[in-house]
Amino acid sequence: MSNTINDTNFNFPGQTAVYKGKVREVYTVNEKLIMIASDRLSAFDVIMPKQIPYKGQILNQIAAKMLEATKDICPNWVLGTPDENVTVGYACEPFKVEMVVRGYCTGHAWRTYASGERVLCGITMPEGLKENDPFPTPIITPTTKADLGDHDEDISREAILANGIVSEEDYKQLEAYTLALFKKGTELAADRGLILVDTKYEFGKTADGTIVVIDEIHTPDSSRYFYAEGYQERQDKGEAQKQLSKEFVRQWLLENGFQGKEGQQIPELTEEKIEEISNRYIELYEQITGEKFVKADISNVLTRIEKNVTVFLAK
Repeated sequence: MSNTINDTNFNFPGQTAVYKGKVREVYTVNEKLIMIASDRLSAFDVIMPKQIPYKGQILNQIAAKMLEATKDICPNWVLGTPDENVTVGYACEPFKVEMVVRGYCTGHAWRTYASGERVLCGITMPEGLKENDPFPTPIITPTTKADLGDHDEDISREAILANGIVSEEDYKQLEAYTLALFKKGTELAADRGLILVDTKYEFGKTADGTIVVIDEIHTPDSSRYFYAEGYQERQDKGEAQKQLSKEFVRQWLLENGFQGKEGQQIPELTEEKIEEISNRYIELYEQITGEKFVKADISNVLTRIEKNVTVFLAK
């Protein structure tokens, strides 16, 4: 565990600010952001007490590949990836909402639906759906952007505009980018024998007012995938879908009586469970990218990151 990334305390040349999120740490240096993907594991908006080896590297590298593959659809914030766990990009003013897009009635959407509700974030869901059925067309169900330790909250398009959280002009652009990115993500997933079920996108504005996609996209932490092969057969039989996402972590927590509510105890993350989760993340990487995962040298991971970032900034 000593070679996983939990907390970082770098002091890069020209550094002016540090923000620590649930799983990422962001350093501001000379109008640039240095985003470090830690090995922390978050579920139900709660950070688990132990880290998962290579998780940060996996998420950072998937995100880098996906941002590169979609930059013709929507500009993004990336300037470079100087280290396996690090992305450097433009400092942006983030929008205060996350754009969650859902192609299937799964997860939070299904839990809402199963409770008898038919409206999610102002969107009416059709009658007669089973769990994991596709929606007629993808729906956007935004959430407010929570501070560390708080839960993201569902919000409707109408409430976002009425409260002036995002201007109507900008929100229309966010919707257009969200649906275009989801379409491209769906195509990329299909090439890998996968179904992109749902995902979220975060956007910001650069200093010149350009809207760009920020943070990770299409990773197993921000997205849910089904295996395409056997999907319809499993639906017809009423069987659970074979998933490729962080859902396996959430399911394990649920089975052990934890869903992030006050007073609940996080089940023990044994060394065996940690190794299992790490191996599942490696499997996710290889399935999503179609490439063999190459483990970075983690003998002294923080020194490695500091050196690679400092060299990059000096260029």
